[in-house]
Amino acid sequence: MRTIFRDNGLTIALVAMFLFSALGMIWSGHSAYNEELREHGSAAIGLLAYLKSGDFLSALFENWESEFLQMSAYVMLTAMLFQRGSAESRDPDDPNRPEDELPPATRRRNPILSWLYSYSLGLALALLFIISFALHWWASLAAANEEALRHGGEVQSLGDYLLDTQLWFESFQNWQSEFMSTAVLVLLSIFLRHKGSPESKPAGASNSETGA
Repeated sequence: MRTIFRDNGLTIALVAMFLFSALGMIWSGHSAYNEELREHGSAAIGLLAYLKSGDFLSALFENWESEFLQMSAYVMLTAMLFQRGSAESRDPDDPNRPEDELPPATRRRNPILSWLYSYSLGLALALLFIISFALHWWASLAAANEEALRHGGEVQSLGDYLLDTQLWFESFQNWQSEFMSTAVLVLLSIFLRHKGSPESKPAGASNSETGA
């Protein structure tokens, strides 16, 4: 058991933090949503009804969408671009990594599968972004239509809502923060250190040294 926790501690800790945060989001979001309903003279809803509501699902997936966008863009951009001195970049003077190519025999035998495997991380994250965006789009529309029905407004279709500024405001407000935080990490890793972290250069490394 000790070995399991040692070898998987990072994943276990992050999943535990995710579950804690998700429960906190559900609890606080349910309370805030019911308070808003009462202010407008509507009856409060139960927890299961809230979990199926557009309000909750839209908030959930718009955040997942931005995270997967950030990670997919980060993986793909670091394969093409450099930042000298950053622990988050390959060395522009020596960009090639050992074992970064599959064996020639494997590439010749299965060229398509070899290409997909070679870029599978970025592709998987990009696919998760697309799925999350689609779910956010659908859930945000449901939330907007629920709000419209409560106030006698007009119900929209999926096509109409794709052009609605509310959908894009929800997306862009998250996208900008993800790209900003990633840029901050790339730049701060030039000058700052965190001993023991693979996301940091060694504490004794010079600022000009690139890569972790």
